[in-house]
Amino acid sequence: MTMLITGATGNAGSAVVQALAARGVPARALIRSPRELPAGIDPVYGDLNRPDTFADALDGVTGIFLLSGYDRLDELLANAVRAGVQRVVVLSSSSLDGEVTNAVAAYHLATEEAVRASGLQWTFLRPNSFMSNTLRWLDQVRAGTEIRVQFPDVPVSTIHPQDIGDVAAHALQGEQENAVLRLTGPVALTPVEQVAILGEGIGRPLTAYPMTRAETHDALHASMPEPYAEAIESFFGDGTIDETSVTGTVLDVTGRPARTLQAWVRENAASFA
Repeated sequence: MTMLITGATGNAGSAVVQALAARGVPARALIRSPRELPAGIDPVYGDLNRPDTFADALDGVTGIFLLSGYDRLDELLANAVRAGVQRVVVLSSSSLDGEVTNAVAAYHLATEEAVRASGLQWTFLRPNSFMSNTLRWLDQVRAGTEIRVQFPDVPVSTIHPQDIGDVAAHALQGEQENAVLRLTGPVALTPVEQVAILGEGIGRPLTAYPMTRAETHDALHASMPEPYAEAIESFFGDGTIDETSVTGTVLDVTGRPARTLQAWVRENAASFA
């Protein structure tokens, strides 16, 4: 049993790597350049947009952890079938539980549909926003005590990336096959409440500045392409997805409760110094 982890240096992919390493499950990490990896995890150098660059690395692989939205997906899946891969665990999105015509949902939906059509066994992980998104406030924390927050009144049950990694590790080992899993954190918190938890965790009082809808609109459109900005504004401003509800999926799959934001802050407090 050997796994291939795409996006192995990202928030979710690196968590999957850590989860598999902790369980002693051999895996191959798709990376672009050399870096230190846990024991039992071998590097594979390639580009997810170019499946030909790592086709040989699929030999002996039983499961793939796959990110959504990359080029030549049909080619990758065909390579996987020929190599004898059994299952694919896709990092999808909570956006698919709402209106699916927006730019964010569209590429996740296309990935899910391609994997379903491949004939491989599959598990689709649809997590809420990551706790690691708290790092978007990093520059503001370093600059002062006031943190500008978007959608200040919208509570979200953000999820610790390691919980995604742990659930993915179970799925890669043959559990939860042909299942769609909604993944959330243990409690829904507004951005204002999240800022307070961050301040307490790093030992600095922080004050949240509630951005207006107009300020949020301008900030989103200045920071990303228009279709994605429109999708984010629709999700949280218009409520077209539900990231407030809490599921018990992490507990059901792993046997332990989802990690808290307080735990994530403790683990990452040094980043805000």
